[in-house]
Amino acid sequence: MKLDDTAAIDQRLIKALGHPLRERLLHLLNEQVASPNQMAKALDEALGSVAYHVQILLECEAIELVRTKPVRGALEHFYRATMPAELSGEHWAALPPSVRRNLDAGNLDRIWTDVSAAALSNGFDDEQSHISWTELDLDAQAYDALAEELIALIDRAIELQAETINRRARLGDSESKAVEAVRRTELAILHFERPPAKRLPS
Repeated sequence: MKLDDTAAIDQRLIKALGHPLRERLLHLLNEQVASPNQMAKALDEALGSVAYHVQILLECEAIELVRTKPVRGALEHFYRATMPAELSGEHWAALPPSVRRNLDAGNLDRIWTDVSAAALSNGFDDEQSHISWTELDLDAQAYDALAEELIALIDRAIELQAETINRRARLGDSESKAVEAVRRTELAILHFERPPAKRLPS
């Protein structure tokens, strides 16, 4: 997919990401090649629903067919992503508010599911785990500056992950298994406008 045709990109993005399940499928296919059957099992979704949304992603040129494999008298189709699952700020801003709200709702639902599961296990036991809640009153300049700082933090987190991958790649299989296991963590950032303050009864 060419990224220089802004109008076409916006329309494909709107269609591809117009449903939370399609966003999840796109994330999965950015990580690995998979068939609808494999995706349905990985995401715990009905195969019919996954197949329907895979077809829409194909129409949007967000994914492409990689190979087929005969399975019990039929052909199983395997796909990979051709569109990044993470949108740039420019592309995100180009989406209609209704699409952004749908995507936000899906992301918040997944975040809450993971946070709840972590809270019920040992996900927050480490002393360096972080939970904070800070109410702020910012003018436009400070608001924009904070938004840039949050983007920089995410970029740095991705860099640290890449450094981890490179360090382990330099080790042999036996050495890699001998060193400390990779810690599977999750970074979720929320920054949003608070609802109006409730007026105290007079």
